[in-house]
Amino acid sequence: MMDLDGVSAQALSDTIGAIYDCALDPQRWPDTCRKVADLCESTGGGICVHDVRHVQNDQLFVFGYQSEFLEKLGSQYAKSPMAAADIVANLGDVNVLSTNHNELVESRFYREVLEPFGLMDMMWFPALRTGARMASMHASRKDKAPRYQQLEIGLFKLLSPHVCRALTISDALDIRTLRSEMLEKTVDALTAGVFLTDRVGRIVYMNLTAERQVKAGASLRILNSRLDPVDPAASAALSIAIERAAADDDDGGSGQHSLAIPNGNGAGYVATLLPVQRGHRRDIVAPFAASVAVFVQDPIDAPLMPGEAFARLHKLTGGELRVLLALAQGLGAREAGDMLGIGEPTVRTHLQHMFAKTQTLRQADLLRLLHTSTPAVRDPRPPV
Repeated sequence: MMDLDGVSAQALSDTIGAIYDCALDPQRWPDTCRKVADLCESTGGGICVHDVRHVQNDQLFVFGYQSEFLEKLGSQYAKSPMAAADIVANLGDVNVLSTNHNELVESRFYREVLEPFGLMDMMWFPALRTGARMASMHASRKDKAPRYQQLEIGLFKLLSPHVCRALTISDALDIRTLRSEMLEKTVDALTAGVFLTDRVGRIVYMNLTAERQVKAGASLRILNSRLDPVDPAASAALSIAIERAAADDDDGGSGQHSLAIPNGNGAGYVATLLPVQRGHRRDIVAPFAASVAVFVQDPIDAPLMPGEAFARLHKLTGGELRVLLALAQGLGAREAGDMLGIGEPTVRTHLQHMFAKTQTLRQADLLRLLHTSTPAVRDPRPPV
């Protein structure tokens, strides 16, 4: 096999395959998180689930950390550089703590949370958003290990769309139904449309929800035994995505993992694709002899996380959003700075920038705008 700067193509392909197996069997995540960390030469890693409404930070499938560190991180997460970065970043966008190394080592978060436990660097990406709940995958280095370099960051970026795809599918499905012996009956009970296709996109099975989506006719139809979106651009994109999803199992490709299927009236569906020819996935769908599973859903109806829509609308930076959310708790500039580990002048600088971006003049006006702003419509396009 070819080596990619010391990383074999086989190791990369095996890791991507393991990620996809987790889509239908989440109990495989612990081993897969270790595979991802090993590939990126990390000493720790795992998946975090953040409940923004209840300010909880649950660590799932983590390894390489002391329990005291996980408790500390959970209590300080809202004040960390990761919290605001996760809110404003697109799904799959990789962030690295040491990108701004000087600013990091001067921060209270580094002094109080990372340094006492020997952690030198972390990289992570948001992988799933559902209302006020968000999941992210992270990897870390400790003690005297050097900071992450372009090779490790590049590998993490290469894996991120596959992790996003796997978590999206797991979140859409009641995984327990897929472990039932009565597979066809239980797949029919799913609220997501499930289309199973061969390598060239011919449908070999669709569940009852999928049939209803086709009968509605506004977004999807069947043409020559193939799933065919009404929108021409979406039709072409889906054909390419199915081909690439099938190729994922062959050569570890990184085809588009989700795409919009509009209906021409500002609505429609989001399709997420999963290759099912290898490993545990093949065993689950064996009765259907399928190569690709296409999961089709209405865009999630739950509201965006607090602050997310506002930050995107006004192009706030992560630092500005952290200050805004602190002030929204009723803190003054000095108290917000103390909580975030920055000086009061920095808080006021962020405020001035936010006044300019939101065309407000006072803190009270800014907070009033935050509390009254709601998106008029949901964007049907999935993050890319």
